[in-house]
Amino acid sequence: MAMESPEFCSDSQNGESAFSDVPLAPEPLVYAVMAACRQDPSPLKLNLGIGVYRTEEGKPFVLNVVRRAEELLVNDLSRDKEYLPITGIPEFNELSSKLILGVESSPAIKENRVTTVQCVAGCGSLRVGAEFLAKHYHQKSVYIPEPTYSNHPNFFSSVGLVVKTYRYYDLATHGLDLQGLLEDLSSAPAGSIVLLQACGHNPTGVDPTIQEWEQIRQLIRSNGLLPFFDSAYQGLVSGNLDADAQSVRLFVADGGESLIAQSYSKNIGLYGERVGALIIVCKTAEVAINVESQLKLVIRPMYSNPPIHGASIVTAILKDREMYNEWTSELKKMKERLVNIRQKLVNSLHDKGTPGDWSHIMRQVGMYSLSGLNQDQIAFMTKEYHIYMSSDGRISMAGLSSKTVPHLVEAIHAAVTRAI
Repeated sequence: MAMESPEFCSDSQNGESAFSDVPLAPEPLVYAVMAACRQDPSPLKLNLGIGVYRTEEGKPFVLNVVRRAEELLVNDLSRDKEYLPITGIPEFNELSSKLILGVESSPAIKENRVTTVQCVAGCGSLRVGAEFLAKHYHQKSVYIPEPTYSNHPNFFSSVGLVVKTYRYYDLATHGLDLQGLLEDLSSAPAGSIVLLQACGHNPTGVDPTIQEWEQIRQLIRSNGLLPFFDSAYQGLVSGNLDADAQSVRLFVADGGESLIAQSYSKNIGLYGERVGALIIVCKTAEVAINVESQLKLVIRPMYSNPPIHGASIVTAILKDREMYNEWTSELKKMKERLVNIRQKLVNSLHDKGTPGDWSHIMRQVGMYSLSGLNQDQIAFMTKEYHIYMSSDGRISMAGLSSKTVPHLVEAIHAAVTRAI
């Protein structure tokens, strides 16, 4: 047998890695914070970086209704582990679209102008939607809020879309910069994609009022822009699933087209199950059919078809009136606890005499608060108090408890006053 010529030997055959030129990439910020927290042996350590809902004891929280649904699934001997269709569980898709668009009030559903595909959580839904737009939509610019969820730019830039920003947060007021938002979107080229967070804005905790949403809707429609909603917190902001879907429903009711990436990680606590859906509202039923056919071609080479277990849990909850009511009851309790934690934090900072106005924490909503703390203050809190959070000052309120608020207040007070 002929020997291979030395000039054709690979680097690995010469003892070198074929990947020796691959540079070390920095770890995504939120995961770097998690890793640092895990390695910290201090019993006082507090992880306020990752957006997951915790118990008062700081433990992972599993909804009672999820446990009930899983028991039903385990005892259903008719279930199997066959591959799902490319678009996922049909009943899951139908129930998911009704949850966000409305069961009876959505003209788009009645007119069959909606296509829904099960995806791998909210991230997968955003990524599938982005690739579909890159392949089939004429405009390649997408406008995202500044600031926004740190992973948002990646979904769009990874498929070749051009990512731009529009003003969203007013540092002076710790509220919405509505004027800046409207000005920036007014100058966006016709057809541009606009990413909107349906409720519980990450990282700011600042949402437009329904009147402000109407102003945004009118501008987007009059300028021919395409809205792409990220809905990750439905039910956790107001405690009411319908109220938290109002922004999306405004855009669907006007007959225009929209995309919605839906996640069940936060509001049903299925973080590791990776359950989500991409919903595209089209102009006509015929267009919806064509769009779904192309979504299948996006999904097929990506992951072929979605996992079954998490979506089966969601389906079981959404289709059973008793379990659905139990879920909404648990959502209200989760929301009320988040509000109570906010109030306790603000009151404690006031009682401590910590310099500054912290009332914006109460005005903000959902799982997050953009505290106003700077990078130096956060680094000090991490070093001296073992508190881990994003360098932009975002606090995951769901990671706090009444037991840990005093420790955070001590840290904030020390960080703020040490420079005075």
